[in-house]
Order: sequence, then C-alpha cells, then structure tokens
Amino acid sequence: MIGDYLVLSVVLFCIGILGVVSRRNVFTIFMSIELMLNAANLAFLAFSRLHETMDGHVLAMMVMAVAAAEAALALAVVILLHKHKGNLDSNAFSLLKG
Repeated sequence: MIGDYLVLSVVLFCIGILGVVSRRNVFTIFMSIELMLNAANLAFLAFSRLHETMDGHVLAMMVMAVAAAEAALALAVVILLHKHKGNLDSNAFSLLKG
C-alpha cells in the first residue's frame, strides 16, 4: 500500500517539475513549487507510516513552514515585479539582478 502513495508522490512531483520548466507565469511557477513540496510531504508521511514513527510528520511540518515562508517571499517578489515591470512574465526576473 505504501507503493501507491509513493507512486502518487512521484507523479505529483513530476507534474510540479513540468510546471516549473514549461510555464512563464510567476504564479504558475510558484504553484508548481508548492505542488512539489506537497509531493515531498506525501512521501515523508508514507515512509513515516511504514516505519511507524513520527519522524515523517516532523519533516512534513518543517516543509510546511518552509512553504509558508516561500509563499510570503513569493508574494513580495510578485508585487515588486508587477510594480516595476507591469507584467508577471518570468523573464522579468532579470530586472532584479541589478
């Protein structure tokens, strides 16, 4: 039964990778990153259930904290890009280099 959870986790992670690589919209890229983080959480919880420990739950909580911080920073970057550039194309990130 753990194999089903791990296959689902890998599928979700691959969908997230495809979203990051193939999209140009900043919101879609950040949603894909969140999908990848949730896939990692699913794998952590599946292994935690397999070994009957709470270690995976602790790691999942840490990943959720990182995801919340990433979402806050992403929102700040999106607001900054839209304010200076007027669009949310990922090519506008070169504006932040200088």
